[in-house]
Amino acid sequence: MAQLKVENLSISFGGLKALDRVGFGVEKGEIYSIIGPNGAGKTTVFNCISGIYKPSNGKIFFKDQDITPLKPHQVAQTGIARTFQNIELFSHMTTMDNLMLGRHNKLKTGIWTGATFLTANSKAAREEIQQREKVEEIIDFLELQAARNQLVVNLPYGTQKLVELGRALALEPEVLLLDEPSAGMNLEEKENLIFSIKDIRDDFGITILLVEHDMNLVMDISDRILALNYGQVIAEGVPKEIQKHPEVLKAYLGEG
Repeated sequence: MAQLKVENLSISFGGLKALDRVGFGVEKGEIYSIIGPNGAGKTTVFNCISGIYKPSNGKIFFKDQDITPLKPHQVAQTGIARTFQNIELFSHMTTMDNLMLGRHNKLKTGIWTGATFLTANSKAAREEIQQREKVEEIIDFLELQAARNQLVVNLPYGTQKLVELGRALALEPEVLLLDEPSAGMNLEEKENLIFSIKDIRDDFGITILLVEHDMNLVMDISDRILALNYGQVIAEGVPKEIQKHPEVLKAYLGEG
């Protein structure tokens, strides 16, 4: 049984079909990648799943719940978190503050209550300590100790991408959507990212849906791959199948 299921997803912008009857299922614990040339519809799929776009046709199911009509914050509450192709962080706040904001849906007393009315034994203070402990675990996991108290705006781009990944993890999702996570990273950062993504799946039991341009990373990390072109599915399978698929080669290399 698929944990996340997309059925006949279609959406148009100004008469141009961005997605045309796209369907796939992602099993719990999978690393499932979506590839395709620029404009193929990859990020549009993510925007539909996360509630930013509403498809004209089709449905999205998460654990058998129809989440198609939900708003982004409601989708996040079901257990789906995402990162963005263009970094969406509070650049003039520290790494720690950004990750704490990622815990907002876990706070019972409210984020501003916790930040403003702290007394030694108050419920808010105890909760603040618990949330900070969770965030410290993520900082250690992603090796962001040196960036903990730095303003995000002052961090290298590759580190900012990790902070955004950390903020998504702070939501404790069951499914994590990673949109171009390696963009702007050097080779060493990409290699570390591969380990981090595999560890997120193995250590936290999080299902990962990945949109990524770096084919070496995709082939190394994916259990299965979906290939899109012009908003349509052209292939689905394990990495070895996708590497040799004639429609995929044609889409990327103009062969055939």
